[in-house]
Amino acid sequence: MAIIITDECINCGACEPECPNTAIYEGADDWRYKDGTKLSGKVILPDGTEVDADDAQTPISDEVYYIVPGKCTECKGFHDEPQCAAVCPVDCCIPDDNHVEDEETLLNRQAFLHNE
Repeated sequence: MAIIITDECINCGACEPECPNTAIYEGADDWRYKDGTKLSGKVILPDGTEVDADDAQTPISDEVYYIVPGKCTECKGFHDEPQCAAVCPVDCCIPDDNHVEDEETLLNRQAFLHNE
């Protein structure tokens, strides 16, 4: 499953540089599929949706840092545990019950994002 940042976030920013997929953004910041990945131009996402990886997407939160579920792999393929949760000083990076995914799905997403 993806990780979510709860509203207990203190906006310290410790999590953002730890994400190997650049799936974490500051509140109100636009995000792009291309950020921190090898995606560019028109791509077909694993769910079949066509997007332009270069286009700005609407922020998920205007208040606190947020994680884009479609880019989060729980650090599978990079680390043994989610790095955002490991560095969060207030333990607000938790599993997202709305985006439950198995390890194979997360590893496939990691390969897709990084063209491996």
